[in-house]
Amino acid sequence: MTVMGDQFDSRISRRSMLCQAGAGFGALPLAWLLSNENVFAAAGSARVAHRPATAKSVIFLFMEGGPSQMDTFDPKPKLNELAGKPLPPGFKRVVLAMGEANAPLLPSQRKWKQHGESGIWVSDWLPEIAECVDDIAVIRSCWTNGINHSGGVCQMNTGTPLAGRPSLGAWVNYGLGTENQNLPAYVVMTDRDADPTNGPRNWGAGFMPAVYQGTKFHFGNEPIRNLNNPEGVDDAHQRSKLDLLAAMNRDHASTRELQTELDARIRSYELAFRMQAHAPEAINLAEETEETQKLYGLDQKKTESFGRCCLQARRLVERGVRFVQLYHGTGSKWDAHKGIERNHSDRCAESDKPVAGLLKDLKRRGLLDETLVVWGGEFGRTPMSEQGDGRDHNPTGFTMWMAGGGVKGGQTIGATDELGFHAIEDRLHVHDLHATILDLLGLDNMLLTYMHKGRPERPTQNEGAAYRKITGSDA
Repeated sequence: MTVMGDQFDSRISRRSMLCQAGAGFGALPLAWLLSNENVFAAAGSARVAHRPATAKSVIFLFMEGGPSQMDTFDPKPKLNELAGKPLPPGFKRVVLAMGEANAPLLPSQRKWKQHGESGIWVSDWLPEIAECVDDIAVIRSCWTNGINHSGGVCQMNTGTPLAGRPSLGAWVNYGLGTENQNLPAYVVMTDRDADPTNGPRNWGAGFMPAVYQGTKFHFGNEPIRNLNNPEGVDDAHQRSKLDLLAAMNRDHASTRELQTELDARIRSYELAFRMQAHAPEAINLAEETEETQKLYGLDQKKTESFGRCCLQARRLVERGVRFVQLYHGTGSKWDAHKGIERNHSDRCAESDKPVAGLLKDLKRRGLLDETLVVWGGEFGRTPMSEQGDGRDHNPTGFTMWMAGGGVKGGQTIGATDELGFHAIEDRLHVHDLHATILDLLGLDNMLLTYMHKGRPERPTQNEGAAYRKITGSDA
């Protein structure tokens, strides 16, 4: 039986009757599954994790373009000692593969100082973050496979340099759902009116249902547009329109079960309706005190843009949003093949205060213990020069850091060689980093599976292991 306006069409074929009856029997066990969150989590509902979690949410601060590790968190005196000379013999093979065989070593012009009770080294480019090092675990031994921006950004988001797999945020959304039915579970923001390399594929759901993909907030003062009803349309009228639209969409979708984008669109309409009542308050930064706004740098032109993103991220996790990703330097602005001094000076000046403000604000509100903050780019930079005063991409050894969410601060994990080129101690691949993030959220990267074309898919492609020493334990 189909519905057309107020009229019912009672015509039904024998085949349709048998099909619908069979589907009805199948709905009986499905109803039980849907009601049991230990077995199945409907999109948008909270789900039980594999083990006790130390983090409830994630804020991923993505420095797009690749910050230089030996100019920020990984000082290399030997690099300055050998400045202008070629790489020592042991590095030739890798350099040839990257097309930098004859490039001389480029010294770092940074001034370094140990900070906090932990004495972690931070360069003078990041004085504000340096004040927070006792809450930060600096990971100096990261490595990846993506050597260009497209592959690197793709892998840091999805685990592989090739497009098509779900993003880490989508896996978290699938695995845990949301604690807030009135806001998206997974939000993406940029510091510029642009998309990062690869665009929406970075926060896509890949082969999983589209409902798990991220929701991009618009750049600027109005991150969510069209929240208010048109003039003359009240909530009851809006509700009736959505009900009719949902009925039509579900009827259309009933014969197109594999097109998950339609189901995601239906759910997005429903979420948008709920957001009309709740989102305006969530994104209203004017509610914050002047002191808080200054803490994030909203009073300074240089830091206002990313400061707005960071403050918005705090307000979202405060309201139960599970995964927030912020892109700084959107459009590979951290890329510094030439003029790294000017490039990184600008990027650090834009992001240092907002990031430190986020850490300090989360901590004073009691949110840092349950919010995992991750900082890093798609790869690092080479110790050799490019074009005289720049550095090339370096996937073989770079620095990221984590704070909060059960992470033991004030520690340095792993090491690169004496020039900052290769990770040599406690090497952590992107799969290990993703497994660690999932582990802190209570998810086992090998148990979190999604059946795709008859095979179990996992977020780290059957690789990677959680680095549990990051919590301060010996496990």
